[in-house]
Amino acid sequence: MAKTIVVKQIGSPIRRPAVQRATLVGLGLNKMNRERELEDTPSVRGMVNSIPHLVKIIEERG
Repeated sequence: MAKTIVVKQIGSPIRRPAVQRATLVGLGLNKMNRERELEDTPSVRGMVNSIPHLVKIIEERG
């Protein structure tokens, strides 16, 4: 069973650079307080670490 992380959007992409908005969409988030369970891969971790002011890791599973 693969490791997963639960990511929650805590910030709005309004008045943020287009790259940050695209990163949110790439993670499957686009509205406040939405949560997504994603595979714990280096690429997903890099995306989360590039926008720490917009998302938060809620839980690590597996």
